[in-house]
Amino acid sequence: MKAAYYQGRRELDVREAPDPEPGQNEVLVRVAACGICGTDQHIYEGDFFPSYPLIGGHELAGEVVALGPQSVETIVREGDRVAVDPSLFCGSCFFCQRGQGNHCLNWNAIGVTRDGGFAEYVVAPVANVYQVGDMPYEVAAFIEPISCVVYGLQRLRIPVGANALIYGAGPIGLLMLQLVVHSGASTVVVVDLNDDKLKVAASLGAHEVVVAGQGADEGLRTISPLGFDVVIDCTGVPAVVEQMFTHVRRNGKLLFFGVNPPDARISISPFDVYQRDLEILGSFALRYTFHEAVALLESGAIDVEPLLSNRFPIERFPEALALAASGDAFKVQIHPHDGARPEGSPRG
Repeated sequence: MKAAYYQGRRELDVREAPDPEPGQNEVLVRVAACGICGTDQHIYEGDFFPSYPLIGGHELAGEVVALGPQSVETIVREGDRVAVDPSLFCGSCFFCQRGQGNHCLNWNAIGVTRDGGFAEYVVAPVANVYQVGDMPYEVAAFIEPISCVVYGLQRLRIPVGANALIYGAGPIGLLMLQLVVHSGASTVVVVDLNDDKLKVAASLGAHEVVVAGQGADEGLRTISPLGFDVVIDCTGVPAVVEQMFTHVRRNGKLLFFGVNPPDARISISPFDVYQRDLEILGSFALRYTFHEAVALLESGAIDVEPLLSNRFPIERFPEALALAASGDAFKVQIHPHDGARPEGSPRG
C-alpha cells in the first residue's frame, strides 16, 4: 500500500509499505478520507508525542475489508462503512477505572502514537469503529473532530442564555461555533484574522464577527461592555489565550480548546481569577463521544460541507500538509485511493 510517513522532525516520505493485517479483536479498514489536523502539524514539528517513523492521520473514515479473530460477537461486518475513534485506552489503569479514558496512563492513539489513516489501509480495534451508514466518507471523517468539540462542551456546560466569544474560525472554531449556537447561548461572537473565514462563520450562525488585530478589543467591548459569559480559544496561539482574560465577564468561564505548543507559557493574574470568580477549563481529545457526533451530523445540527476546502491524493501529502499549515484553507483531507485526482481538488 501507499503511505505517508513522518520520518523525523520536518521529514516526510510517501512510499510503499506492507499491507497491515488485523490481529485479535481488530479490523482492517480501507481508508477513504482522512483529515489533516493541527495535531498533525505538531507531530511534523516534533513537539507532540513524536515516535518516528510514523504514519499519521487520526480523523478517518473508510470501509471494513477484513476482520481478525474476534473473542466476542461483534456487529461489525466486512463492507461496513465506518468512522474510526483513534483513542486507545488500556481499560485497567487508575484513570480508566474512573471512566477517564482520555487520561489513561497507557494512552495511545491511531495516527498519533501508532500508524494511522494517511495510508491506503489501517488497522483498528473493532471497539473503535462506528458504523456510519450511507454518510459520505468525507463527511464521516469529521466525526472525530466533532467528538472532541462535544467533549469540550460537556466540560464547559454553557449556561442557558449566555453570550459567548470564540477565537478562531478555522475548521475546529466553526464546528465549535455551530455547537455553541445549539447549546443555549443567546449570542455568539467569532474573532479571526481572515475575512473569508469570518464570512463562513456568519453563514453558520455567528451573530457578530470581528476581525482580529488593531481595533478588535474595542469592537468586542462595544458588543459586550461587561465581557462574555463564555470565552473559548480554538486557535492554539498562546498570545490569544492570554487575551481571553480581557474579555471574560465576572463569574465567566474560559475553555482552552486549541492545542498550544507544550512549552508555551502565558501570564495571568491569580488575584484576577480569584476576585472575578473565573472558571478555567481544559479539554483533551475526546471521551466516548462518537455516538453524539454521529447523531449531530445525521440530524443536520452541524453542517461540515462549507468546512471541507481541499482533497488530495496520498502522493501529494507534503503539499497537503503545507496547505493546511498555511491558514489559507479550511479542512484539508487526504483521499488515499484517489491517485488520479488533479490539483488538490478544491471544494465544490
